[in-house]
Amino acid sequence: MARPLDHAKRAELLNGVVDYIAAHGLAELSLRPLAAELGTSSRMLIYYFDTKEELLVQALATQRPDIRAVFADLADAPALRARLWEFWCANTTGAGATSVKVMLQVLGAACASDGPYAAYATDAIGTFVAALADGLRSIEVDEPEVVATLLVSGLRGILQDRIITGDANRTDKAARRLIDNTVQ
Repeated sequence: MARPLDHAKRAELLNGVVDYIAAHGLAELSLRPLAAELGTSSRMLIYYFDTKEELLVQALATQRPDIRAVFADLADAPALRARLWEFWCANTTGAGATSVKVMLQVLGAACASDGPYAAYATDAIGTFVAALADGLRSIEVDEPEVVATLLVSGLRGILQDRIITGDANRTDKAARRLIDNTVQ
């Protein structure tokens, strides 16, 4: 009979995965060094998560904010601009900065045909666009899905630029302009 999962240990492992990948990168991810860093074995990681891809997907899921709540209860365009800016700040210098760095690596890997992260990436983008479109609909913006796509894709590109170049000043200005010019 199989040993029951230790849910506390599993949660502890998930908490360390995103930090590890943010520091070491996704491209060269290997279970043995990851396991050593997490204080376990690669065999135990497979026991808990089946594959390293599933481990990463589950780890990212624990980091994912309730995006619908972020864009709920909007009164007007200024409120949406303020929320988008708060979201930008949380994902560049706040609590979400580490998981965003990993998320961008996963989205890049999802571009490969039949990549292991394609379904996760499609869901993550779709969830974000749908939640933002709902917020845009509540303030009566025309073509909310198109505007949401422009904002989500544009901000993601600016985030990627910031991570690669380290230019916080320029990317903050670009994000602010995108938000201000798109949400009227």
